Amino acid sequence: MAAPGSCPACGSAALVEDAHYAQQQLVCAACGCVLAEGLLTTTYTEEENLREVAYSQSTGQKEQLSRCLQRGIKRVQDLCKVLQLPKVFEETAVSYFQRALQHPSFHLVSLEKKELLGGCCVFVTCRQHNWPVTMGTICSLLYAKQELFAGVFLSLQKELELSVPALSLADLVTTHLSSFRLFQHSDNIPAQYVEDKEKMISRTMQMVELAGETWLVTGRHPVPIVTAAAFLSWQSLRPADRLTCPLARFCKAAGVDLPPPAHLRLKELLGILLRMASQLAWLRVFKMDKKTVVKHIGDLLQHRIFLLKNAFCSEEEEEKEEERPVPAPGEGSPGSPLAGGGVAQEEGHTGGKHQQQGRPGPLLPPCLANPRKRLRTAALSASDSTITGDEPISDSDIEQYLRSPEEIRAFKKAKAWL
Repeated sequence: MAAPGSCPACGSAALVEDAHYAQQQLVCAACGCVLAEGLLTTTYTEEENLREVAYSQSTGQKEQLSRCLQRGIKRVQDLCKVLQLPKVFEETAVSYFQRALQHPSFHLVSLEKKELLGGCCVFVTCRQHNWPVTMGTICSLLYAKQELFAGVFLSLQKELELSVPALSLADLVTTHLSSFRLFQHSDNIPAQYVEDKEKMISRTMQMVELAGETWLVTGRHPVPIVTAAAFLSWQSLRPADRLTCPLARFCKAAGVDLPPPAHLRLKELLGILLRMASQLAWLRVFKMDKKTVVKHIGDLLQHRIFLLKNAFCSEEEEEKEEERPVPAPGEGSPGSPLAGGGVAQEEGHTGGKHQQQGRPGPLLPPCLANPRKRLRTAALSASDSTITGDEPISDSDIEQYLRSPEEIRAFKKAKAWL
């Protein structure tokens, strides 16, 4: 080990100060080793060992960037700890954050977006490792708006060219139901509300698959559908004790938020179940409604494919029915309903052709089955349609209303003569 005041390379004490490009350097005259450069500030230990702080290591710009990077890494690590992610996930998310912070596209973004950048890196890591977590979960932990978070996520995916697989609906069901507090006995939860986790996930998965087969999932936010499916599944497992529990109380007992569209998704699911129950032989003797149909969800899901096929006509059957000619009122045998009630048959056909003879209608998406009413423009009255001369003049017709120079001179002469 070199003595204080000697060269650490050769041990020589011949140390000289040399000004190289206006920057002070401490150089060994024996071997030419540069001991220190760019003196700005030193510490007591560094002065003892002739070790000085270089300019490149003490610049304020790099120190500020380092603090920003450290705060971001700390935020990513804290988020991984809250989500209880493995150590490999944390390291991957930190590496993504460091890459993103060095990318020019994220240098001039707002502070709010930079704070969301760490959450986006964690979200990307979870998706890549097939770890079921939703964007809403991370937004709730960061107190961020989902629209802003989605924008930052898409920018991160585009600029870093990351491959992010889509989260399947089955994984989402498992993740969403794992946050429910109905699977363990507690003082705040009644005993009849506690349910087995595996049974509820299995039946909720079947309900979500039914919703996907009946156009209730396409183009919609999945969380309200999963919430409504979980509520019906939970009721059907013990209907005697849970039919009186409304959706709001169920969400409160489960400790999850009630999405506003969940009531609509629940109504649509019950409508599909009622159509299916009408095709089940041993349920036709009962009067099914929205309460009693929940008791038979297990049977309906067991024969789901058969019941859907009978409850709704296919597209080919719909086209054949439209191409089938409508017989005239006088045609048919004397005993046929066409001969005796032709007018009634025609009215039934015009009022709703799928309701006659108990024939099922087609399976349509909700936007086609229940279209939104469009506002009709009111027709102009006779007084409004008359021309009064006070109507606005369009730009294309305004030239014919302007006086030409000849007309201006003639108008002046006429005014002087009068």
